[in-house]
Amino acid sequence: MKTQNIFIAHPQTSEQVSALKAFMQALKIKFEISKKDEYDPEFVEKIMESKEQVKNGRVTRVEKENLKEFLGL
Repeated sequence: MKTQNIFIAHPQTSEQVSALKAFMQALKIKFEISKKDEYDPEFVEKIMESKEQVKNGRVTRVEKENLKEFLGL
């Protein structure tokens, strides 16, 4: 019987990783390990947009002595 359930675990130690791998292998459950941290695509898009704005000189510069006024403090 095949199910559509997906489980995502977040082990915190190498011992937990080893235990999870052994458990899955013992039950003959197919699994994959992702070592790549992925950022939220929306977040990445905003960062790329900001980098492009800086590259094109569209920035606001605030002198240290004007910082409180700029922040409305």
